[in-house]
Amino acid sequence: MNINLLFENLTNPALLFFVLGILAVYVKSDLQIPENSSKFISLYLLFAIGFKGGQELSHEVIDAEIGWSMLFGIFISLAIPFYTFFILRKKFSVYNSGAIAAAYGSVSAVTFVTAATFLESQQMHFHGHMVAIMALMESPAIIIGLLMISFFNKEMEDTIKKRAVLKHSFTNGSVFLILGSLIIGYIANAKQAEGIKPFTNDLFKGFLAIFLLDMGITSGKKLKDFFSMGWFPFLFAIFIPLLNGTLVAYCSQWVTHDISNRFIFAILAASASYIAVPAAMKISVPKANPGLFLPMALAVTFPINITIGMPLYLLVVKMT
Repeated sequence: MNINLLFENLTNPALLFFVLGILAVYVKSDLQIPENSSKFISLYLLFAIGFKGGQELSHEVIDAEIGWSMLFGIFISLAIPFYTFFILRKKFSVYNSGAIAAAYGSVSAVTFVTAATFLESQQMHFHGHMVAIMALMESPAIIIGLLMISFFNKEMEDTIKKRAVLKHSFTNGSVFLILGSLIIGYIANAKQAEGIKPFTNDLFKGFLAIFLLDMGITSGKKLKDFFSMGWFPFLFAIFIPLLNGTLVAYCSQWVTHDISNRFIFAILAASASYIAVPAAMKISVPKANPGLFLPMALAVTFPINITIGMPLYLLVVKMT
């Protein structure tokens, strides 16, 4: 692994602000990001990556490779929650197993954004259709997680509101905004789109840093309960994402030869959702404990991916 890449990620301002947020909780600081501001920044990040992806996609020719790439992304989001559910069932209830499996099968938009920034630092750029693939990978994992809970749940009186969840997985705000922004970016007049470029491009990294500060504060508040559950969730949150990312980094060579796109596939497979999945589980599986799957995704998997994971996946992609 390239030590310089690892050091660059460890000194990334976005990661350092994330650590600052955790530290603020442990020193009992009253630092916090107002809820409305936090929601606005989340929406901004989703809007910006969707719009920029649509602009990139408008310059591409839709071909068989893009079609296969989309199918590959959906397959990943179906396969990961299926196999991880059985690993998780050895230690957790059916509710928590399904929720965690769904989180790790789905994707993290913020990890995707951080990966895009990482590629820019390497003078590399992924294609716009990868934004569409990210959005497509949100819902299948949620559906598989809920189906697994439904199938293995022995308490017959506990029924999951399948129709409500199915609808929510497609109309979830993050999915809807990314897809909507992608379409608008695709059909927008290039000259007119230049007018909002300073907003979507120049301010992006600053908003990302503030958002990760907020995520650090959120993670810090839940870490105490998380560590009380033993080593298994901690080890799972480290090794399963690294395994998923490495395998997909290798296998993606049969779908596309573009190094940047293969790297994005790896980071999507390795990331874990802490926005769309928790929202869906709150509606349909209230017995699933957010104090378990949120810290796993946010406080363990996210920093592992942007420190160790990204240099590792890029190395695997370049070597295969």
